[in-house]
Amino acid sequence: MKTLPDNPNLDHLRRQAKDLLAGLRDTRPEATLADAQTSLARQYGFRTWTDLKAEVDRGRSGAVVAGHALAEQIANRYGLGAVAAMRSLARPDEMGRRWLLETGQGRWAVRTVDDVYPVTDGEENTRFQEAALQAGVTLPRPVRSLDGRVVERIGGHRWRVYTSVRSGPPLAAPVSATVTRTVGELLAIVHGLRFPAAEICPWNNRRLSTRSWAELAGLATAKGAGWAPVLTAALPALAELESIGDGHAATAEPVMCHNNFTPGNVRVDGSKTLVVSGWEHAAGLPPQWELAAVLANWAIDPDGGVNEAGARALLDGYRPARRLNVADFRGTAIGLQNYVAGQVELALEATDAEDVRFTDRNVRHVLTHLPSRAALEELVSYS
Repeated sequence: MKTLPDNPNLDHLRRQAKDLLAGLRDTRPEATLADAQTSLARQYGFRTWTDLKAEVDRGRSGAVVAGHALAEQIANRYGLGAVAAMRSLARPDEMGRRWLLETGQGRWAVRTVDDVYPVTDGEENTRFQEAALQAGVTLPRPVRSLDGRVVERIGGHRWRVYTSVRSGPPLAAPVSATVTRTVGELLAIVHGLRFPAAEICPWNNRRLSTRSWAELAGLATAKGAGWAPVLTAALPALAELESIGDGHAATAEPVMCHNNFTPGNVRVDGSKTLVVSGWEHAAGLPPQWELAAVLANWAIDPDGGVNEAGARALLDGYRPARRLNVADFRGTAIGLQNYVAGQVELALEATDAEDVRFTDRNVRHVLTHLPSRAALEELVSYS
């Protein structure tokens, strides 16, 4: 589920809806802006555009202002200049929280990385980002501290810093074929680096939760969670995900991949260039696994349909590409299962009223938007 920023901007949402409309019209030429607005609202976990606008009104001025002492420590450690202000950009995610730090030297995107998996000092990850930047991928430039470290522990948290790139709101699927072609080109550049990786990222290679889906459903039912019936109803779809690529080993050696190349991590700047963020999950994958994941994230719409024009354009941009098969979605399926299990467990543990409200909406959305094997097979047919 997409997450609203701490200080949501209705104009940004309108722009997202207009961008989304172009993708919808690839498969439904008759689609209207109202259709795009409704689709976007559902991606944020709301039934209608009116409901989403009401949430925007409720969330205005919701940003947390960081204490000056903390902001000053970060700025001093990374050599960013005199602090003007630091405020949160969004509620904490599975890794930490994103912030905007403004100083006399500019604007900086800073974030905590307390729960990144697997734990890393960020050095290899940053070298990979720098190589992608040099090869022509536009991204927020990673910043090292004055001591040369990527990750610094400050105020009880692990921090990373990037330059802040001025751009529009993140994209939302389905995305127009014009954009997905560029996505394919960028992915080809990243894979063409052949940046070495020691192993396949465990997140995408094995189920990490020790609890079965049936056990999680039982815990949700026993707790009386409102979303428990949704999880129970999703058990067949989750079992189908488990079967994808089961027993099939990777057919290529892993290289460093972005590993989170989703529309939510891509924005468009003033020159219409795609800006790719979210590199903290970068890790080793067989290139065809990431190609498969990117196809699923960019060409399957929230209702489970496939944007054929978007999928074909992405593959054309990536060329030359070997033919995919369903087993290449193994990393996608396992990573998604790990994400879903984590979100379910967060919802089971939530006690704060706002956390309960958010996790309830999030889990309902995730469980009702799982990709089907049929959609993945359709994507394979275009490769």
